[in-house]
Amino acid sequence: MRQATLVFDPAFQVGELDRRVFGTFVEHMGRCVYTGIYEPDHPTANEAGFRGDVLDLTREVGATLARYPGGNFVSGYRWEDGVGPVEQRPRRIDLAWRSVETNEVGLNEFMTWARDAAVEPMLAVNLGTRGVQEACDLLEYTNYPSGTALSDLRISHGVKDPHGVRLWCLGNEMDGPWQTGHKTAHEYGRLAVETAKAMRQVDPEIELVACGSSNSGMPTFGSWEATVLEHTYDEVNYISLHAYYEEQEGDLASFLASATDMDWFIRAVVSTVDHVGAKLRRRKRIDLSFDEWNVWYQQDFAGHTNLTVGEVPRLIEDTFTVADAVVVGDFLITLLQHADRVKIACQAQLVNIIGLIRSEPGGPAWRQTIFHPFAQTARLASGVVLRTEVQAATHATRRYGDVSGVNATATWQADGDTLTVFLVNRHPTEATRLRAGLRAFPALRVSEALTLHDEDPRRTNTQEIPDAVTPQPLSVEVDDDGLDVTLPAASWSAIRLEPARS
Repeated sequence: MRQATLVFDPAFQVGELDRRVFGTFVEHMGRCVYTGIYEPDHPTANEAGFRGDVLDLTREVGATLARYPGGNFVSGYRWEDGVGPVEQRPRRIDLAWRSVETNEVGLNEFMTWARDAAVEPMLAVNLGTRGVQEACDLLEYTNYPSGTALSDLRISHGVKDPHGVRLWCLGNEMDGPWQTGHKTAHEYGRLAVETAKAMRQVDPEIELVACGSSNSGMPTFGSWEATVLEHTYDEVNYISLHAYYEEQEGDLASFLASATDMDWFIRAVVSTVDHVGAKLRRRKRIDLSFDEWNVWYQQDFAGHTNLTVGEVPRLIEDTFTVADAVVVGDFLITLLQHADRVKIACQAQLVNIIGLIRSEPGGPAWRQTIFHPFAQTARLASGVVLRTEVQAATHATRRYGDVSGVNATATWQADGDTLTVFLVNRHPTEATRLRAGLRAFPALRVSEALTLHDEDPRRTNTQEIPDAVTPQPLSVEVDDDGLDVTLPAASWSAIRLEPARS
């Protein structure tokens, strides 16, 4: 059996865990909104028309943040279309996904859903077809208390108190040629900085996210971040990262190692950000918002040209496997490993669109396999993230070369003496026996241990068998010096340790 060791100590910390890394994403795309979170005729729908079963699962998964309304959708969106009396709202062509947007759900409806789901809203402004004035107008409508034309308009729409949204994205993927209103780095940087300055004049308390590269494979990656930040450094708090991964040509070993690329991506962006800060002689630190990440089988997505009013298209409704869930668990580990700089992250998307949750119109909602590592990490991770040193055998992959067979992180809640360890075995066929030292935690004993694994890494959860894949108990042996655990091949695991109860 393959062997591995894990070392950590409460004195060596990465940083405080920001709960906003457990964010998700709701875009007006396919069935994420309509028949996803919103379906007035559904048996579980509440008075506002939102599906109660999806709300329950959203709370269960532990999402803390939701980015809205896009995504590519936002770059052609007129926010005014989604406020006021629903029967008076216009139908518009959505240029991003070639659909007809009814605008039945807009800003105020989403804010109602966000409160019910107990998630913080993260709103994006349109810097594709619109600009400074429209962004300021949306912010005034959303956050200004009263006494101005737009704040009073909100009040006339039945929303007396301002929404108080703190987090705002300055556009979406503006480096992408597919983006409506695509811009060069200089064009976007100039627009973003002027929009940021104006928005701060409306509400000085907001936090702003500048668009980074759409993925690390973009031809402008690196130079895009540097140019954009040279314009915006003084006015923004974060720069964004987006990344999607998929298994290609049956190469499971490389796919299970996808988080090595995510780790490289994060480190590269941090280096670029800090280089710009040094060049500008700024002591201010820009952090990262990884506000789109997931597994997405893009090779299977042929695009969409449906413009039929009233028909909600089924777009990228991937059905996820055990292997996909293990990779998602490894992504979460990687995000936590960078807790000092990654302060916001959004799994994309919440429901139906490569979702944690799947739903059927008029029918059930269920947990995809990837739901489980997200839910358990959001539930168990707390306090500070510890530095972890893993020594494990490596194995070869076609795409990433030699990779460590085990990846790990740990969180430590000092006031409750609670240690949680998250582990992934990346090897597709071989188990690994891992020994973790606990000399710095002598009084702790295992209170919970679970793993996600299946002899068939292609097993899925379906409408007919929604719980085919769930976390299972994991056997862990503990002595005064450490713990021993056998990690199944292609598995994600979590172990919580707490003081022994008398």
